[in-house]
Amino acid sequence: MIGTYPSEKKYEFSNLKSETNSKRTVSRIETAVLEPTETAVLELPSFRLSISFGVHASNFGFFARVALLITLLALAGCNRPSPGQSQQSSSSAAPLRVAAARPVRKTLRLECVQPGQIEAFEQTPLFAKLPAYVEKIHVDIGDRVEANQLLVDLSIPELQDELRQKEAVLIQAAAEIELAQAAVPAADAAVATAQANVDAAEAGAARANADRTRWQSQYARISQLVKGGSLDQKLEEETRDSLKAAEAACDEALAKVQSAKASVAQGQADVAKAKAAEAVARARRTSAQADVSRVKALLQYTQIRAPYAGIVTQRNVVRGDFVQPASTAIAKPLLTVARADMVRIFVDVPEMDSPWIEAGHDGSVSVQALPDRIVDGKVARTSWLLGANRTLRTELDLPNPGGLLRPGMYATAHIVLQERPNVFVLPLPAIVRQGKEAFCWVAKDGKAARIAITLGLQSGNEVEVLSGLKEDDVVVQSPTAALQEGLHVEPFAMR
Repeated sequence: MIGTYPSEKKYEFSNLKSETNSKRTVSRIETAVLEPTETAVLELPSFRLSISFGVHASNFGFFARVALLITLLALAGCNRPSPGQSQQSSSSAAPLRVAAARPVRKTLRLECVQPGQIEAFEQTPLFAKLPAYVEKIHVDIGDRVEANQLLVDLSIPELQDELRQKEAVLIQAAAEIELAQAAVPAADAAVATAQANVDAAEAGAARANADRTRWQSQYARISQLVKGGSLDQKLEEETRDSLKAAEAACDEALAKVQSAKASVAQGQADVAKAKAAEAVARARRTSAQADVSRVKALLQYTQIRAPYAGIVTQRNVVRGDFVQPASTAIAKPLLTVARADMVRIFVDVPEMDSPWIEAGHDGSVSVQALPDRIVDGKVARTSWLLGANRTLRTELDLPNPGGLLRPGMYATAHIVLQERPNVFVLPLPAIVRQGKEAFCWVAKDGKAARIAITLGLQSGNEVEVLSGLKEDDVVVQSPTAALQEGLHVEPFAMR
């Protein structure tokens, strides 16, 4: 049946759409905005057509409606499915093609990748210790030097004169020591002589004392005889005079003993004085030796030597220049030497990675100037505390036997934070998360199945799978919302 029905004012345009179900196929027109319309309906036993026609004042509108109706009838006839096709589409659908692959076992590393700059492991500016003139320069920039190699000779004429004066004082002090040493034996001999005189005086005193005792006894005996009238008074007087002489001689002998003992004491004092003079002379010699050593040490600063094996990277003087010591404001280094066999790279590690950084962690460095070279190294030290920009200052020491790594080069440091050897790894797009749970889709017997997994370390676009996967599972690499449990899928390998 074909009929027309008045329609309320609309602005519609018709698009053809075909719907298929298990009973019939309906081809209909969906409307879109155009202008006020009329609706035409075509009904047949197996389908129904409806169309809205715009109302026009001209004959063109009528012919347009007729042409469109004929076209719709033709399309309806063409879209009408055969009974076999309808039954086949209703019974089975084409499987969904999905990219899939088996899980991979590998060593997963979590790395911190940060830019940095290569610096010399050691770099030393060499200054003059004293004001001096540059006498000779033995090296220039770029020269390789060995440890303790002579680099620059400086000249300080007044220091040479001072050394000669100090050496003369040292010779004088040595002579004074010899003189003092010679005085000691002489003083010892004088003491021995004085001691002998003491012994002789003591012997004389003993003899005088014995003589006095004899005369005292003689005088007492004669006095008794004189009183008894046996002897003459004159003999008594002579005996008394002899006694007095003996007593005087005894006193003299005792005085000589005291004098001899005083000579011994004086001799001993002279010995002590000689020894003290020797000690003073030795002290003067020690002081003179120290002065000589000090001047010689200062003269050693006139020879600028390499502190270690390296390369001369800077030269600021020429022969004849007057150089100032490092303590002055206008001082500048004569030369700068840097080690070449070892370099270090400074890296500022972000706060999120800083808890995992420890000394001894493996690392590697790539340099922009050497794109084909990767140098392995280790974390040597960290500042432990974070700086003002919330980063951890980290240093890597790198061997540089060929000298290809040069201070000042920009580099990229790769520091291994964590490492998981021989673990299952999935790409991040293959993992679906729902809250705190994670799962992935696998193709099993031609059907999609969802399995729960436990995740571990994530590094870049790869994630460690702790449990839930088997080696023969075929994992969908990029699951979409169309995947459902039991859906027929056809996995294919990604290239």
